[in-house]
Amino acid sequence: MHFSTGSVLALASQAVATVHAASVLFTDATIITFSSDTSRTEVLHGSSLLVEGDRISRIYNGTTPTSYPDGTEIVNATGKIISPGFINTHQHLWQTAFKTIASNTTLAEYFQRYGEFGPSIQHFTAEDKYLGQLTGSLEMLNSGTTTVLDHAHGDSSNETADAIFQATIDSQLRTYHAFAIHSLANNYSTDEQMSKLVSLSNDPRLSNTSLVSVGLAYDAFDTTDPETLQDLWSIVRTHNLSVVTTHTLGGPWIIGNKPSTLHAAGWLNTSVPVIFSHASFIDSADIAALRSTNQYISTTPESEMHYGHTHPVANLIQDQASMGVDTHFTYSADMISQARLWLQSLRRARFEETLQHRFQIPTNNPMTAHQAFHLITRAGALALRNPHIGAIAPGMLADIAVFDAQSPNMLGCNDAVAALVLHSHPGDVEAVMVGGRWVKKDGKLVFAGYEGVKRRFVASARKIQGVWEGMEWGRVDEGGVWMNATVFGEVREVDVLSGEGTGY
Repeated sequence: MHFSTGSVLALASQAVATVHAASVLFTDATIITFSSDTSRTEVLHGSSLLVEGDRISRIYNGTTPTSYPDGTEIVNATGKIISPGFINTHQHLWQTAFKTIASNTTLAEYFQRYGEFGPSIQHFTAEDKYLGQLTGSLEMLNSGTTTVLDHAHGDSSNETADAIFQATIDSQLRTYHAFAIHSLANNYSTDEQMSKLVSLSNDPRLSNTSLVSVGLAYDAFDTTDPETLQDLWSIVRTHNLSVVTTHTLGGPWIIGNKPSTLHAAGWLNTSVPVIFSHASFIDSADIAALRSTNQYISTTPESEMHYGHTHPVANLIQDQASMGVDTHFTYSADMISQARLWLQSLRRARFEETLQHRFQIPTNNPMTAHQAFHLITRAGALALRNPHIGAIAPGMLADIAVFDAQSPNMLGCNDAVAALVLHSHPGDVEAVMVGGRWVKKDGKLVFAGYEGVKRRFVASARKIQGVWEGMEWGRVDEGGVWMNATVFGEVREVDVLSGEGTGY
């Protein structure tokens, strides 16, 4: 069934609800705070945290206050770890319906089947994109992510753009909605898209929420004429867009949008944050541009392993790095998994360098769990240039995740940060607040009508998955070269069976 945008918005308005108290006091908790003096996390034990309105108002180190505002909700947080909510700086939220059908894919295949230029233009309705965007956002909240930079490239018409934007607002996830301007094969022109971007930046729906801001996603810096780039930059500055984001790969992948290119065009050395996703093969000029302008990359560890981008250079620019998930339809959406995977990947690389290239026995561990935690919290705030998120301290926005430290996998942990990074999973997230409002409580999402949303989404996903499974795709290497430059090559498959066959 095809729903008009009006139908989507009407259905949405019936579903949104969050639980809000004027103030909430967490008592007897383990709290992961942040010291601006040392730029490091500090863990407090047996402490209390007072939230008033949308802000953290006070932290009581080792004590429980005897007085607090009338009507305060008291939460006994004994055996709990209170963490800053996690920040995801690269995501495509609308694609949820593809879940599990791209479990063994490649980046070349992604472009053919699942991305913004593929058959989704013809086969996704506004309702499909609304539901994918909403359930993707709720999946983020469920695992403790409270802020996301959404490279929102699901817009294939004004109708789908509105549906995606409405789902973003409805979700109650703090979202930097980076609206994509892209050359599509249908009749949705870039001029019309630019007009829509301006419209969204002034959308009256934004007056009812402080959680959503509008940015620009753009991936054609190397191929666009200077006049169009100037028009885009004028929109960014004139309409106070919150962020610019772009994919950059380089190397065999060719895909440009390099930091040095944007710096030469005058896009980096301003107050607007510009975040470069993946940055797999950036060079020394790019690294210098990032450092000199204090702009950031977004490393998406599992994506870059799953699709085959790889990330051979990213370890050299972690001082200007944040972290993202990318495509949650191919693996889990929780930021803890990304931090853990990246931590162990960088450890392995540095250990191999010592063992194999220098033939020496390592005497130290090259990266700590606290550094990995920084990448999914404070580093994301720095990348977005938002001083009010990514840490627990008085005056910060009350974006927090509460973990059960008494679960079987967490029991006995001494270091709260290491417990989260190396031992926790989404099932340990008992509660989540965004801007002082409960979005998850007692282990369950707080979203009125969620059961109905789930039913509608499953029907949408089954429909789409059926269409995709019935398509004849053809080979991704037809034509012989990638982007008229790099030859394709077959990857040697892994053999997991003894004797005949590989188990592939």
